Amino acid sequence: MSIKVCFLGGARYTRPLDPTSKKKFRALNELGEIFVLGFSSDFGLHRFTEHARFYLLPKLPFPGLRYLELFVLGQILIFWLIVRHRIQVVVTQSPYEGFVAALALKFAGWFGYEVRLVVEVHGDFEGSLYLQRDIQFPGLYRFLMNRLAGYSIKQADLLRGISNSTKEQLQNWAPGKTIIQFPAWTDIDVFLRSGIHTNMDIPQAILYAGVLTPLKGIHHLINAFVLIAEDFPSAQLAIVGKNENKTYAADLKNQIKKLGLNDRVQFIGPQPQSELAIWMAKASVLVLPSMSEGLGRVIIEAMATGTPVIGSRVGGIPELVQDGVRGFLVPHGDENVFAEKFRWILSNPDKAGEMGTSGRAFVERFFSTENYLKGYQQIFEMAHSGIEDTEHAASPL
Repeated sequence: MSIKVCFLGGARYTRPLDPTSKKKFRALNELGEIFVLGFSSDFGLHRFTEHARFYLLPKLPFPGLRYLELFVLGQILIFWLIVRHRIQVVVTQSPYEGFVAALALKFAGWFGYEVRLVVEVHGDFEGSLYLQRDIQFPGLYRFLMNRLAGYSIKQADLLRGISNSTKEQLQNWAPGKTIIQFPAWTDIDVFLRSGIHTNMDIPQAILYAGVLTPLKGIHHLINAFVLIAEDFPSAQLAIVGKNENKTYAADLKNQIKKLGLNDRVQFIGPQPQSELAIWMAKASVLVLPSMSEGLGRVIIEAMATGTPVIGSRVGGIPELVQDGVRGFLVPHGDENVFAEKFRWILSNPDKAGEMGTSGRAFVERFFSTENYLKGYQQIFEMAHSGIEDTEHAASPL
């Protein structure tokens, strides 16, 4: 099957591509001719080819400006790609980008071009936006964004969720519409290569990896850590990730200072996958205390290194973490229970190691480039031949 597909989303790309993106698009290139419309990592407008044809918009400083940029220039570029390259399928990263694509495809339809629209959901699109950054007039913003999302989901020929929770959310918005389900891309090999979990270099290290936003619940993690800090004087907390919300990041640092934990907590900036794999492999446990999570990719990555995990019982996390077997599930925000699980992990390194081994085996069975490609092959074949009436699922979970 030869098909031309455009991926549209808010992801940022560098030139040359980072190793993870390079591997992803090299794989997708096996399925057809791939075009990517996203954002650059600077203020430049870039166009280049590296396993896919990239059209990158400038990374403007504020999210509102980037939405406006995508709304205006995104529609123009999609329409141009349809006319110039005969794009057959547009895949959008969320219902909000889906709105941009839906308008462009409707316009293209007036000129006789038939293009399929696939709208994906990678997280709780109804609530997570409001937990990542401060938003003025949140009621109006929610109303507008829900209208945009509703329109794109209605116009979509096919929907994709990455977990049971995202699939259920889509079913609530579009009962009876075809939904494909398979996990988001994870370059799992680099984490598997990091070897079976060891904490020799960083004894009793508790690790968080991800962006710093209220959505991730890092303040709960810090409060839980202080509850066990006195009993485990060598334990350290490492927070790896980007200050996506600078106000929240500053609040976290003030929280640590007030708790007297300055010498026990490290803030590490965003790391390339190879370095993040090392941090994970050396940690005693990875913790994801999120308020909402589509699936929890860092949990998959940590499991691949053989490190046990603790996560909030929200979203897609319970689909990954078998409580008491591959790690622990904790009610979101329950700092006492988080502390209790930290205490168990640090006090029982051998049993915790068994959890890590179980998680690694789970990841090796179910997460691979091959399974990821099978999911998209199913989407492209359905789009190419016409959307079927029955619901399909391609999830191994």
